[in-house]
Amino acid sequence: MPRKSRTPRANRVPRAGRTLTALVLLLITVLAAGCGKPGSPPVKGPRPDALPHYRVDHGFRLPDSPTWSKAKRRGYLVVGVKEDQPYMGEKDPATGVYSGFDIEIAKMMSASLGFDPKTIRFRTIASANRETALQNGQIDYYVGTYTINENRKKLVGFAGPYYMAGQSLLVRTDENDIHGPQDLDGKRVCSAAGSTPYQRIQHDYPRVQLVGYDTYSVCVDNLLTFQVDAVTTDDTILQGYAAKVPDELKVVGKPFSKEPYGIGVPRSDNALRIALDDALAVNEKNGNWQKAYDATLGLSGRPATPPPPIDRYPAS
Repeated sequence: MPRKSRTPRANRVPRAGRTLTALVLLLITVLAAGCGKPGSPPVKGPRPDALPHYRVDHGFRLPDSPTWSKAKRRGYLVVGVKEDQPYMGEKDPATGVYSGFDIEIAKMMSASLGFDPKTIRFRTIASANRETALQNGQIDYYVGTYTINENRKKLVGFAGPYYMAGQSLLVRTDENDIHGPQDLDGKRVCSAAGSTPYQRIQHDYPRVQLVGYDTYSVCVDNLLTFQVDAVTTDDTILQGYAAKVPDELKVVGKPFSKEPYGIGVPRSDNALRIALDDALAVNEKNGNWQKAYDATLGLSGRPATPPPPIDRYPAS
């Protein structure tokens, strides 16, 4: 009987190597599935027929706002967003279509300002570049998990908040030693450079090996391939990633901060800020806010929480 051939020792792949290779292949499969065929909806993304329709206020005028006046002359709004946050702000690489709760907030604001949401020019802006983009007039307003805080108010204005999130941790499903920030000493933790979560870990947990990138999607890639031990940012963002690959990722512990999301505007444009505050109040009251949530962030399995009170702070 002929002997069975055996793989030469030099060609065998170590167990750790096989595990890493399998995870990389899994990641590629997930990303490829997210692309889909041209024109197809994102995996587990919002159904177009479930999204609310926002009636355009064609009679709206805001001459005291230089931002609005400039947009009116050009005929459309330029809105800064994120493109790699599932159920919040995500861009389909096959179609270029943006979707998510933040995208819906941007659309309902556009309609209230007198612009058809279909005409919005979305522009992806990294966390570290948001203030600069607003100050330089690259965008008219920004909707992208943008936490309102006093330091940022010195640089830009904020309408809202329209949602209250909290910082949390994303780990692999086989991770049993990390339950909260108190377990991060000596661990490699990834977040977006310049973001509030990055700064909080840097300041409050100095023994963490902090890794920063421009986007959270790169952090998640590093988590799946065992290059970092955890990813930290707002629970809304992490829940979206976990919902995409629930067999590989999980959100652990309770939120350890409060992150009120606001709409960023040029600091001196108080007329625009007040108009957006008014628009948020109307859309919360008429049910658009809840419908937008249910069709987007609600798909991640995260229970809806009532929007926080709008902070109508005086001009400075």
